[in-house]
Amino acid sequence: MTEVLKALSDPNRRKILRVLGSGELNAGDIGHNFDLTPPTLSHHLSVLKKADLIRVRRDGTQLIYSLNTTVMQDAAAAILDFIPQEKLQTKEEQS
Repeated sequence: MTEVLKALSDPNRRKILRVLGSGELNAGDIGHNFDLTPPTLSHHLSVLKKADLIRVRRDGTQLIYSLNTTVMQDAAAAILDFIPQEKLQTKEEQS
């Protein structure tokens, strides 16, 4: 869980996850959404992969990245465990 929280602490990595939420992309396609150098983007992808938040598969010479939704759901559930149930119920009642 520590790796997941570390990965989520950076706004660029959170944006990468949002971009991948729409489907699989290669690094070049991901990079079009950012003003980052290729080595910086590669570092962010590496951190996300180490945290198991993204998956990588090879398609010919390209690496294709996708969101690991299982880990994202587990992380969201773990984070919600920190919020007292009363506060969650109050928010739901306000909606």
